[in-house]
Amino acid sequence: MPDPVFALVDCNNFYASCEKLFRPDLKYRPVICLSNNDLRGENR
Repeated sequence: MPDPVFALVDCNNFYASCEKLFRPDLKYRPVICLSNNDLRGENR
């Protein structure tokens, strides 16, 4: 059996990049993405 392969997709970075593209006023400002993980898994 081959070794498993894992990948991490950083969707927050993609979201921030898109937001900066459509909002030029954010070009030189830091952008922070927050999420509420309370609704994941067994906490629903």
